Amino acid sequence: MTGNTSHTVTTPSTPPTPSTSSTPRFTASPDPSEPRPRFRDLLAAEWLTLRSLRSTVWSYVIGALVVIAFNGGAAYDRYRYWHEYDARSRADFASDGMAFMYAYTTNAGIVMMLVAGAVGALAITGEYSTGQIRAVFAAVPARRSLMAAKVCVLTAAMAVFGAVAAGVSFWLTQAILGARGAGASIGDPGALRIVVASTLLAPVSALAGVALGAVLRHSAGAVVSVVALLLVLPLVLSDDRYWGAVVGHAMPVNAWTRLVDLRYDPSAVPFPWTTTGAWAVYALWATVAAVVAVCAVHGRDQ
Repeated sequence: MTGNTSHTVTTPSTPPTPSTSSTPRFTASPDPSEPRPRFRDLLAAEWLTLRSLRSTVWSYVIGALVVIAFNGGAAYDRYRYWHEYDARSRADFASDGMAFMYAYTTNAGIVMMLVAGAVGALAITGEYSTGQIRAVFAAVPARRSLMAAKVCVLTAAMAVFGAVAAGVSFWLTQAILGARGAGASIGDPGALRIVVASTLLAPVSALAGVALGAVLRHSAGAVVSVVALLLVLPLVLSDDRYWGAVVGHAMPVNAWTRLVDLRYDPSAVPFPWTTTGAWAVYALWATVAAVVAVCAVHGRDQ
């Protein structure tokens, strides 16, 4: 006896293809509820970072003390051995304005450039070495704005640093020499130029360091490059040849030397230059270094 038997054939069901609308998407777009940081917010953040680092604060303090000590020591040496000079030499010292030579000595200028250039380089390479720069750029994707804020804060801090070192040095050295009746006053012709030129040497050197640090992104390499560019290169340039003099005049250390040398004699050098040219060198270095630092961080993997 046979009956009707029904057979049910089952086929493996294919999993439903998720629709595009149901697929979750992960985007890096910022939260619209979060306001974009304003430039003054970036300035405030960079200022907070700068003053919160003890190493940076101590670098400013120690650097300023060393610069002041170099200048004060040179003036005190002249004060101590004042009696070894005859009356005519003492009179010529005052009349020729030689007291200005002690207001900011060459050794102090070299120390200032070393300190400012190194601090500027480490201000950016320190964040690269620790990896902090990744978090910073993730929080603030506008890299150029962030770097511009860093440049502004560092420039202002270095200007204050340079002003303190230059102002105290001038006051101290002239007070020491004034005890021998040979000191100068800030109101004397050329005195203010020495103070201003020595003050601006700090931010110009620091900006050069920031630019090299942003390009190289390595602390040791950036610091060595700062020393080579700002101090070693000018030593190999000769003022006796035209192109050597042109390149040498374009260096910050030579521009500073020209500005603080109130006894400069154009007839004594084969290729003389003016104080206007020296101020232009300051401005050109600061502008180019700032632009390089701001543009170097754009579009590079961190």
